[in-house]
Amino acid sequence: MDDDRYGSDVLSGDWRSRGVQKVRQVPLERGMVLEDPVTGWAGAVVRLEAGNVELEDWKGRTRSFPFSGQFLLEGELVTLGRPQAPVGRGPGGTASAGRSGPAASGRPAAAAPPVGRPGVAPAVRHASDGGRLRTASGSFAVEQQRARVALPSRIMVEGKHDAELVEKVWGADLRVEGVVVEELSGVDNLADVLEEFRPTRDRRVGVLVDHLVPGSKESRFASAVMQGKWGAHVLVVGHPFVDVWQSVKPARLGLEAWPTIPRSIEWKKGICQHLGWPHDEQADIARAWQRILGQVRTFADLEPQLLGRVEELIDFVTEPRG
Repeated sequence: MDDDRYGSDVLSGDWRSRGVQKVRQVPLERGMVLEDPVTGWAGAVVRLEAGNVELEDWKGRTRSFPFSGQFLLEGELVTLGRPQAPVGRGPGGTASAGRSGPAASGRPAAAAPPVGRPGVAPAVRHASDGGRLRTASGSFAVEQQRARVALPSRIMVEGKHDAELVEKVWGADLRVEGVVVEELSGVDNLADVLEEFRPTRDRRVGVLVDHLVPGSKESRFASAVMQGKWGAHVLVVGHPFVDVWQSVKPARLGLEAWPTIPRSIEWKKGICQHLGWPHDEQADIARAWQRILGQVRTFADLEPQLLGRVEELIDFVTEPRG
């Protein structure tokens, strides 16, 4: 997995420049998923020792940070208070039992892009709902919900743009459910990632694939996975679009339809060229996506072929265990 998942993009934000803010203190808990705002390292708490808190990502890699420092918890900048229960490793080097979630499963999960960052669409109150808040996905917001430790199951998407779009529309819902979203950096990596993750009934994996149409490379990968040894605990779904960009309704960009790009031209560059946007460098493509993502306000701005698939994955990975 790419350690620069958050990068210098809309989800990264710049919390230092947001002015003076009151930083909340939260008691440290085993299994709590934290992110160091300086390095971007994210993982579950597995140890507190000698003034340092140790975070372990889902690949089992660990890194220590000063307990007195500041961290991102569900996108909120916090400081850590003394734990109310012992934090440390049990016999065999695994996190001590006592809590559900990634640490209890033996493989802590890396945090999904935090919900409190600028790329997440805010919840909105609707008079027709009695003034209740609705999230960007259309569900009722759970207000003042205590941060939930991440589930051992997770959703995987092909790339960064997919993750950012899922985060913007479904981020609030994912926080309530404790669902982590990981990037595959291409569907070609799916088999290797599953081999390392080793899904079980209690550690399911839902996968969102771009351009999942009959005869495509993606459909062959999906079929192989679903028929393979992990198939019972993995759900692969997809949308028919060439890229997740197309899942945004073209009207949001002033288009009647997404243009057809010749196969001889790289699709995203062709789209930018059609729209009259810079497209020579990768940075141009990144900025173009942010312009597109910025037009997404709620689920209503997305095509139903994507909406249904994401909801299906959330249902799959949050199905009660047992």
